Parts: sequence; structure tokens; C-alpha cells
Amino acid sequence: MDKTNLNNLLNSGVLPRPMSLVSTISEDGVTNYPPVISFTINHNATGSLKDTTANLKNGQGFTVNIISEAFVENANSTAVDAPPEFDEWALSGLTKEKCIRVQIRASRVKESAFSMECELYKSIDITHPVTGEHNSTLILAHVKYFHVRKDMLTSRGAVDLTKFKPVARVGDISYARVGDTYRIPVPSWAQEEAKIQEALKTLASL
Repeated sequence: MDKTNLNNLLNSGVLPRPMSLVSTISEDGVTNYPPVISFTINHNATGSLKDTTANLKNGQGFTVNIISEAFVENANSTAVDAPPEFDEWALSGLTKEKCIRVQIRASRVKESAFSMECELYKSIDITHPVTGEHNSTLILAHVKYFHVRKDMLTSRGAVDLTKFKPVARVGDISYARVGDTYRIPVPSWAQEEAKIQEALKTLASL
């Protein structure tokens, strides 16, 4: 798969993602604030190592399975605060599927229309800036294999959102459906420079 098709697949399959304007300034004092969609937040109040984090670090591989509306209740059942020796698969009612890569021993979720088989690249422990206590862990991974249901793909190789129906976590125990979508073309400086410069002159004269 070439880079363009891979980019289309990832942008349409790893959903939903929050969007923000990230404001920065260069050493020369030039400001910049484009829309950024690859960020998140995390907080671990206890500082204790979660089962998932411990397993991610053990080198056995893992899978990332995007949740759709059809099985969100099943997925939520695995959030129970069970002891480490308990297998949450038994609660979920979801189907274990073996990975293509034999090095990845973790199962993938058959019901997920978009899954990724991953190997650990690096883990970075995040500590509290004052106390030095462990707060969370950043996991970086290599994606070794993609699983995408063919009936979810559009003619251009992207995931069809209306069929995929991913869900979003929007605070406390609230979830949201990803509904109506619309397209906004990214402006081109080559095409818009004259208009922008004229608009800036107009603003400066006010």
C-alpha cells in the first residue's frame, strides 16, 4: 500500500479525534497556529501501573481495535475493575481472533471493523514535575498489520463513516455518535495569497 492510500485509511479509520488550534511562536517571533488533530489527554490519579500498561510493556504485542456502536456495550463491560488474573474477554461476549503476525500473541476483536496489530517500539514513563511520582506511560508502537472489513471501504480506499459508526468518549460516562460530516477544503497559499494580502491591507487601513 502506498503512502497516500495508507494515509487515507488511517485518517478515516482511527476515529474520532479531537481537533484544536495549537498556538506556537518561532524564535524569530513569528506566530503559528494550525488545526491539530493528533493530541489527547491522560491522567492517572493513583500512579499505579494498570494491567494494560504492564501487558503493553512485556513484548508480547498488542492490538488496537476501534469500537463501533454495534458493540459499545460489550466493550464497556471490560472496563470493570476486575483483579489482574481475571480475563475480561469472558464478560464481553466478543470474539477472539488470532493475529496474522505470529509474534503478536494478543488476540484482536473480530467484531471490530478496523484493527491494528502492533509491536512495542518504546515506552516512556511520565512523572509528576514536582513529586517525581509516576503518573502515566506513553506507549509508542509499530503497526505491523491492518485489518479492515472490505464492506466498510469506499471506492477511494477510505473507511465509510456511515457504515463504520465509531463512538467517542465525551466526558464522565458519556459517549457520542459520530453523525453528520461535511468537507472543508484546505486553502492553498499559492491560490489565496493575493486575496489574503489584500484583506490584510484593508484591515491595516481601518
